[in-house]
Amino acid sequence: MKGTIFGLALAVCALAAPAGAQTAVPRQIKIVVPFSAGASNDAIARAIAAQMADEFKAVVIVENRVGAAGVIGSEYVAKSPRDGATLLLTSSTFLTAAAVQPQMPYDPVESFAPVAMVGQGPLVVAVSGATPYADLKGLLEDARAKPDALNYGTAGIGSLAHLATVMMNDAAKVSMTHVPYKGAANAASDLAGGQIDIMLANYSSLLSLVQSGKVKLLATTARSASQAFPKLPPAASVVPGYAMDIWVGVFAPAGTPRDLVDRYNAAINRISRTPQTTALLDMDGTVPASLTSAEFGRRVADDYAQWRAVAQSHRIGIE
Repeated sequence: MKGTIFGLALAVCALAAPAGAQTAVPRQIKIVVPFSAGASNDAIARAIAAQMADEFKAVVIVENRVGAAGVIGSEYVAKSPRDGATLLLTSSTFLTAAAVQPQMPYDPVESFAPVAMVGQGPLVVAVSGATPYADLKGLLEDARAKPDALNYGTAGIGSLAHLATVMMNDAAKVSMTHVPYKGAANAASDLAGGQIDIMLANYSSLLSLVQSGKVKLLATTARSASQAFPKLPPAASVVPGYAMDIWVGVFAPAGTPRDLVDRYNAAINRISRTPQTTALLDMDGTVPASLTSAEFGRRVADDYAQWRAVAQSHRIGIE
């Protein structure tokens, strides 16, 4: 009798939780953006949220949790339940912020499950429209002849553009003086006015200045010719070995069920190629990506190691 009851219990359990059963998608999903509403990452998150809602027949909302260069929102997601109900949409600055800060409330590699890379693209290398430099080669030759005479502006110490410019200087064997600003917009304004000589930036942050002729573009940081900027040479053509792309991606807390991560990955890979999403990616010369979760995870780990090496070798840190 006991054996029969035990057997019936096993059968009931098998029916209730069949092997290989998928984890249910939460009925409400929150996508946290650790930057201000209206910024490019926020716009991309809202486009993805609307399409994920249709895909999974769920309520998908976007919540902005701003502060500490993205750390506040990222920490919130890292410490959220591992049920797929809370996601993080962020950019490469997620890694550079961690690379330059000695104390972090999470590990950018170990505390998250990489879900999907939405898109990736280069920065642009920009100078004042009034500058005599016609190309990156001429500017770097001048910088090499006059160490520290040229100035480069960034959104601040430890920003992605700061580390990316340091990488370029190292590869080109030049030394330029860093002028940190409180935001890329302030740096761009001074670039247009000729107060600084060069700036690496997202294309969208310079668009109006480029259109007015106040700023001109010399190159991109892409590894090869960029389909988004066909008239601009890659910096690698002048600085062999130098290249870097920035990306936008989605993360979940570490330990989120693998099958759920894979379903989100497949959905976001499709969504990243829809007209609603590509229209937003195009604004920064970013193209959709179709990486698996594992591939994205390897990219995150490699990028973080790279940024950490740059920060440590140049003693770049935010106390």
